[in-house]
Amino acid sequence: PVRRPAPAPAPAAGRMPNPRLTGLGSGLFCGMVMFLLGALCAVLFGASLTAYGVLFLPVCVLTALWVRRGDLMTAPVVVPIAFAVGLLPVAEGDGGTGGRLMGLLTALATQAGWLYGGTLIAGLIVIVRRIRLVHRRRTAGARPPM
Repeated sequence: PVRRPAPAPAPAAGRMPNPRLTGLGSGLFCGMVMFLLGALCAVLFGASLTAYGVLFLPVCVLTALWVRRGDLMTAPVVVPIAFAVGLLPVAEGDGGTGGRLMGLLTALATQAGWLYGGTLIAGLIVIVRRIRLVHRRRTAGARPPM
């Protein structure tokens, strides 16, 4: 008979889920969440770019924590892309494609602090996770044979 692996246990009540996203999955997660948060900011806060920037930071943290070990270096790459995607509903622009594009570029320029901050946070989390991973591998391989 074929043995199937046991299903993963459900998270205990009150604990955060610990998903492991692929590089593509982390990009889709981050992009979709930022787009939805951008739309939410546009509706609730009157297109407040500050509120959007503040909401960007926890998304960066979650993206960096939830990406799987093999795809760690994708997190600092996808968060700035997701920031730009989420600005689409928030950025103000005059009618037409040119006005909309100018609004997006202006929002990117004026909100660069949030963009750099979130990317830095994701990068630092990824570096710490990578160092811990390498350290665990070295200590596991350095054990003397019994």
